[in-house]
Amino acid sequence: MEQRYRWKNKQLRDHVAVLDGTLSPTILLKNATYLNQAFRKWMTANIWIYKDRIVYVGDMLPSCTDQCEIIDCSEGYIVPGYIEPHAHPFKLYNPQTLATYASQHGTTTMINDNMVLALQLDKKKAFSFIREMQKHPVTTYWWCRYDSQSEIHDEEVIFSNSNIKSWLEQDFVVQGGELTGWPKLLDGDDMMLHWMQETKRLNKKIEGHFPGASEKTLAKMMLFGTDCDHEAMTGEEVKRRLMQGYMVSLRHSSIRPDLPRLLDEIHEMDIAAYDRMMLNSDGSSCACYENGVTDKLIKIAIEHGVPVIDAYNMATINIARYYNFEDLHGTIATGRIANLNFLKETDEPTPVSVLAKGQWVKRNGEQIKDSIPELNWAKFGLSPLEMDWSLDSDDMQFSMPFGIQMENSVITKPYSIAIDVSEDELPKDHDECFFMLLDRNGKWRINTIIKGFAKQLDGLASTFSSTGDIILIGKNKNDMQSAFNRMKEIGGGLVIYENGQSVYELPLTLTGTMSDQPIEELISLESNLYHYLKDKGYPFIDPIYSLMFFSATHLPYIRVTQHGIYDVMNKTVLFPTIMR
Repeated sequence: MEQRYRWKNKQLRDHVAVLDGTLSPTILLKNATYLNQAFRKWMTANIWIYKDRIVYVGDMLPSCTDQCEIIDCSEGYIVPGYIEPHAHPFKLYNPQTLATYASQHGTTTMINDNMVLALQLDKKKAFSFIREMQKHPVTTYWWCRYDSQSEIHDEEVIFSNSNIKSWLEQDFVVQGGELTGWPKLLDGDDMMLHWMQETKRLNKKIEGHFPGASEKTLAKMMLFGTDCDHEAMTGEEVKRRLMQGYMVSLRHSSIRPDLPRLLDEIHEMDIAAYDRMMLNSDGSSCACYENGVTDKLIKIAIEHGVPVIDAYNMATINIARYYNFEDLHGTIATGRIANLNFLKETDEPTPVSVLAKGQWVKRNGEQIKDSIPELNWAKFGLSPLEMDWSLDSDDMQFSMPFGIQMENSVITKPYSIAIDVSEDELPKDHDECFFMLLDRNGKWRINTIIKGFAKQLDGLASTFSSTGDIILIGKNKNDMQSAFNRMKEIGGGLVIYENGQSVYELPLTLTGTMSDQPIEELISLESNLYHYLKDKGYPFIDPIYSLMFFSATHLPYIRVTQHGIYDVMNKTVLFPTIMR
């Protein structure tokens, strides 16, 4: 039977027995200088830990220590484990590998997007996977999406009223959103409003997604029940959100590395309401995490004038208070989960050692590998992609007069195709390529031209996309088909062909969406992809986000979706998909 409470009665009695001296703590941190957020100062105390819980913080020492690891903490400093409030754990990496990597940088609690689980798994398997993830030393909580962030087939089934309510009722779900579909809400979508009401009834938060929103729009969304937004890109936009009562999540991600500017402008405007702010990395691509996760954001905050204690609070206690789990996370005090980061200096947030749920996951700079449980991915339906269909010559017909033009890594606009697209290969003296979006089950396709992605790319195939569909891009139809065939052979992933040869492969063996490789390895593979595409004419900063967001209708202006080429501003399909 599923455990309904964090600790059973027997466990709670054991915790008290440690204080009574009839049971030994498992870890004793003596003479620890730690961040006490109640007093907003560094204090010295003895910290008793029993298994996964802090059972005492103060001057006393336990009378029973026969089963206790005793550590003298006279040197160094201890802060609470960091919390990532806005994780998209499917950017090539998966929830387990991201949690493992983040733990090495002191992030011991993550609040994760459920989009891929909702789209790729049935509800029962998704919930089973999340419960299995609870065995990981890093604590994972989840969102409940209200929509697909695209135009997909069977959306009303996947995001049905019963499914949404089932997600919201789970203890591991702490918020609804993010609200990428807010224009539908403003246009009168009462079902979404009902789900928001249910979220609030369950005393859970709602995360916005309001880039460039006006003061009036922000006020309307606050009235509908939104609590926080992470899309402020200037100090003025931070102020606008604070004025309307929002918690403001300051972002620093691979496509929006905004934190230095935000902090500088916040200080210039004298609106440093740190208690109403938190830090997030918004699902950065692997390479962005090479130099840290939340610890990197804390370091940026300190370097840009945030007082040290406030910088740590923005990654710990502020988040815990906001999500109403301060009794478990975000502070070093009696009763909290034993998530602790051991630092050399107060202004060096990358920890030398990390305790997560009372387990050492990092010790003296070294990862404790046996602390991470193995996952049987196939048990949850997360297996290599199997495709029993092939491309033929009819699929490779490009006759549409209308294409998409990239403005940056993620924004695409319409343009009129003026080149001859009837040949099997396009010239390499311009930046236009063939572009296809294919149903992963082979039922439909949409063919067009993309301008601005690359000049000399022969053929790329990718199962990595926001909806799990297949993207083909290239100058050469034969290389595009060869890349597709190789991608099928490896069970999904990213494959590039050049002159009839495979020159790049990144297997995504978990439904074609995620890799089971450690992030350290993915950083290298992703970097190789970026440098290869840059050499072939890719002019932007993040090809992973480009691939993911071609179908994402929360961004302007023209997207390629399961229904066809879609005009976001007018909410219409301009050219429908073709059934195969």
